[in-house]
Amino acid sequence: MSEPGVTGVSKSGTKRFISGVVEGFYGRPWTMEQRTQLFKREQKWGLNTYLYAPKDDYKHRMYWRDLYSVEEAEQLKALISAAKEHEVEFIYAISPGLDITFSNPKEVSALKMKLDQVREFGCRSFSLLFDDIEAEMCPADKQAFSSFAHAQVAITNQVYQHLGEPQTFLFCPTDYCAAFCTPTVSQSAYLRTVGDTLLPGIDVLWTGPKVVSHIISVESIDEVSSILKRAPVIWDNIHANDYDPQRLFLGPFKDRPSALIPKLKGVLTNPNCEFYPNFVAIHTLATWCRSTTGPGQRDVEMSDEDQGHSYSPQNALSLALTDWLQEFLNPDQPGGPRSSSACLKKGSLDEEPMQTDGGVSSYIPGPGDNPLYTAEPLTLEDLNLLSELFYLPYEYGPTAKTMLQELDWLKDNSRAASADTDQTAEWHSRAQRFDQMCEAVVQMFNRLSNAPNRRILYDLYDYICDIKSGVGLARAHIKALGGRGGRPSAQVMNEDPEPWGFRGGLSGEIQRMLPCHGNRDLFRNPPMTVVYTVRPHCPEDTMEVKRIFKEMQREAGGNRATTFQPVMSDGLLAGEMLPSSQCAFVLEDDVGVCGYALGLTDVSQAPAKIQRALWDSILQVYPSLITMQLLPRVTDPAPAKRMIGCLLSSIKSCGSRGVFCELRPTDRRMLDFYTKLGSFQTIPWDGAPQDVIAMGTSL
Repeated sequence: MSEPGVTGVSKSGTKRFISGVVEGFYGRPWTMEQRTQLFKREQKWGLNTYLYAPKDDYKHRMYWRDLYSVEEAEQLKALISAAKEHEVEFIYAISPGLDITFSNPKEVSALKMKLDQVREFGCRSFSLLFDDIEAEMCPADKQAFSSFAHAQVAITNQVYQHLGEPQTFLFCPTDYCAAFCTPTVSQSAYLRTVGDTLLPGIDVLWTGPKVVSHIISVESIDEVSSILKRAPVIWDNIHANDYDPQRLFLGPFKDRPSALIPKLKGVLTNPNCEFYPNFVAIHTLATWCRSTTGPGQRDVEMSDEDQGHSYSPQNALSLALTDWLQEFLNPDQPGGPRSSSACLKKGSLDEEPMQTDGGVSSYIPGPGDNPLYTAEPLTLEDLNLLSELFYLPYEYGPTAKTMLQELDWLKDNSRAASADTDQTAEWHSRAQRFDQMCEAVVQMFNRLSNAPNRRILYDLYDYICDIKSGVGLARAHIKALGGRGGRPSAQVMNEDPEPWGFRGGLSGEIQRMLPCHGNRDLFRNPPMTVVYTVRPHCPEDTMEVKRIFKEMQREAGGNRATTFQPVMSDGLLAGEMLPSSQCAFVLEDDVGVCGYALGLTDVSQAPAKIQRALWDSILQVYPSLITMQLLPRVTDPAPAKRMIGCLLSSIKSCGSRGVFCELRPTDRRMLDFYTKLGSFQTIPWDGAPQDVIAMGTSL
């Protein structure tokens, strides 16, 4: 009798539950070394199958007619042998559907010849794939077959019989999920043809309700099994990421009830393109395959103590991450950082000291020098955070969801950051909590970057670098809203940001131009984009400008009766003097006027009671007066910069050499705004009251 795990036959002579991995993604195929490592893991974890179907192996799909060269043959022989050594069934898949003429006998012969060659390598299990191809037949096939399904089934049955009806032979239909079936699964003429005419010894691959299925229910499997007249083998894309290079999935195998096990012929996961991050996907699948929902269900070979245990995705994830941590801590190549435990064994006889030129001793910093950098070891908490940040296609992990919710709340309630209200303390408390979560991401990144196993790191690096950058942008924005922004925050808010300040490249630009972009985001409350307009002030705006002025005075006084030292620009709001011609602007949003900028080109023309004792030297440099104010709902500094730019340009065109403004120390928002502009400087002014700050800039 054949060995179990090699031919797909159990010790009792019946077909076993197929469980394992399909290498079926688009992109760079895995290496021979990685596949051998996969077989070892499958054997260790109780999985039994590997389906060879890399889309970018030319001779699997695009050049399927070409036979393998001597060198390629040796590699495949070695791979099949390695799978057999670890009791993993090697299934060779071929995808001729791109250009095969089903009715041409030469094409059928070429397909048989190719599979005969692979059979000579020692392979005994095969698969024909007709996924992701055009459903339109060529004229010759239309004359020979009544439908596309009949053409595919006819050639599949021929090949199956030619190979001697192998114990394991898989067929992937073109309509491989419910979403592709017309009009429904139960009414699909294509699936009905497959079910009626495909030989009973051939199993059918199925991805579930969708290509990437959120949930695969028992009811949905009952439905497709009925029309196929056989239980399907699930090709599961829950961890696949070849459709989006910015995504990675490190969450557990989930939303597939263990009650499916007796309803299926098997489950194969088609995981992330990157090999090493698939530890969680494959490990948790193995845990799921060992679960059962009742006595007597032995489709999956499992020990007695596993019987009756239900599957918990969270527990399965914890087990996987605990084992994965050990992989991270094992150095995989010379020259990489040593594990922390090895670093502590200074006198270990098992470790040869590295030879150095000239016998130079290790550097020891002096009392005033920087301390040496110490790499902190990676922790299980780091891997939990990593998994939650890169969880599953339809779900973020708890920490990621919390970060999105906190960021959304902090933005929506940013007015409370600068106002003295009951909500101010809550805003700053939640801002601090958000900052701590961001810091945890940064520390996780740092510890991952120093992990001894560099191969895992290199597969993860693009993703963790991207999330660290994104979190950094959000962190800087919240600090700016809270009045704690420094130069990095100003760069984030700049109208001309660095490339790392915006995401997506051309793909992102195109998506943002399309309707409904973002309506399928997992976080369902994306911030709305506010449209601002800067326009000249007109007489009808006078009352709104005065209202903003008074409201911001109340804000500065904490809604209490407060006596303010008057500033010169108050006269522009009180009607005691008028702004110069073409030197008054207002800012509007969808609600109404939300800001203003007014200017007087020659302060010497102001009424005597408003003028201060100004030094002639200051007036020579800053002859013009400006004032500006914004409502707290204006959190984006870009429109404010456009408005002040319009005002300064108009004043300069009138011949002014410079402008100054007077601010109260309580007006923190405007002080911060002028400071971040970079061109305004504080003016040392002996004649100004102590509670008035003067700032100016040359034009």
